[in-house]
Amino acid sequence: MSIRKKDKLELELMSYTDIAYEIIKEDNKQYNTPNLFKEVCNLLELSESEFEAKIGDFFTALSTDKRFILIDSIDWDLKENHVVKVIVDEGEDDTGEEIEDESIEEDEELQDEDDIDLEDDYGDGDIDDLPEDDLEDLSIVDEEDIEE
Repeated sequence: MSIRKKDKLELELMSYTDIAYEIIKEDNKQYNTPNLFKEVCNLLELSESEFEAKIGDFFTALSTDKRFILIDSIDWDLKENHVVKVIVDEGEDDTGEEIEDESIEEDEELQDEDDIDLEDDYGDGDIDDLPEDDLEDLSIVDEEDIEE
């Protein structure tokens, strides 16, 4: 059944994004945010003030709904209408490998420095050399016992 032929009560049970999905699917064309939301508002018989108050939330809902895709930062369309082309480059890029190797070497150097710092603080790194729990030395003091 066409989204435009559904009665208002049935439409009110649907989310704005569900209605927008049906509009784009039925019309098979792209819409910018204001025009799409205007179509939704017309179907739900929402006022101009409701349009202005809710268009930001509508945009956010479209942005987070995985069924929609924003084309050229202007028009909304359904993701199912677009094919994602994945290109795998099997050639080796020397500059990419060098950067990758340098970052690995830097990480190893930082890790070695961290190990040295720990050994300096706690001796040879044996677990028995770690400091005891400081909470054992705490005691409860009444307010009367505290000197001002």
